[in-house]
Amino acid sequence: MDQAPRDQSVALDSLHALLLTAPAVETFLQEVAELASVLVEPAASVGITVHFRREPVTVASSDERASLVDAEQYTVGEGPCLEAMRTGLVVEVEDQRVDPRWNGYGPRALEQGVRSSLSLPLFVDGRSVGAVNLYSHDRVGAFGGDVLQLARRFADRASVALALTIRYNEQVSTSHQLEEALASRTLIDQAIGILMAEQRCNAHEAFDLLRRHSQRQNRRLRRVAEDLITRVSGAPPAPSQPFEHGSSD
Repeated sequence: MDQAPRDQSVALDSLHALLLTAPAVETFLQEVAELASVLVEPAASVGITVHFRREPVTVASSDERASLVDAEQYTVGEGPCLEAMRTGLVVEVEDQRVDPRWNGYGPRALEQGVRSSLSLPLFVDGRSVGAVNLYSHDRVGAFGGDVLQLARRFADRASVALALTIRYNEQVSTSHQLEEALASRTLIDQAIGILMAEQRCNAHEAFDLLRRHSQRQNRRLRRVAEDLITRVSGAPPAPSQPFEHGSSD
């Protein structure tokens, strides 16, 4: 069995495993770049571009050559990568030497040794958010026929996995914020109880005392509450327990 088809099959299958082994978006994209490089033989240079603050940025690459070719496109504002991101369509350059598109980019690509290329858009929630860019420095027409279909399948799976990875990270961030909010509320409630006992006041008055103290010291309410609890108990508050997701039944 040829090495290239075996590597291609591994590349496709490995995308699913990334959801378990690389939950961070940056790590995921770097893994995608390295897997995509073996879709052709010899291996391609692969760069992954995404929009960041309305500007294209290479966030992962299989080697430095891919980053350089991506950067040439950002400099002149045109090229297959940017075209794929803008239109949401697959853009193939069969022979960079004779391709008439992108007069500003073409000569720069040739200077970087690009012979042919393939740019495939990445989608999240139906919106083009980036592109996987494969550059061959060895062959003209490196991405035609079966390779093109394989690359399309790879990009489709990568888009699905990327969307799930982003949602996972958003959920982790949301859960962390929820944990922080719950911990702060618990500390503030404890501090209110202490003030009610010390000042012989109700909960509303105790909270107002705590808030005014926070404003005078220009400190977060949670920090003021922690100091009060530490003063009364003689020890800092215990760390909050992680927020439990779902039922333990």
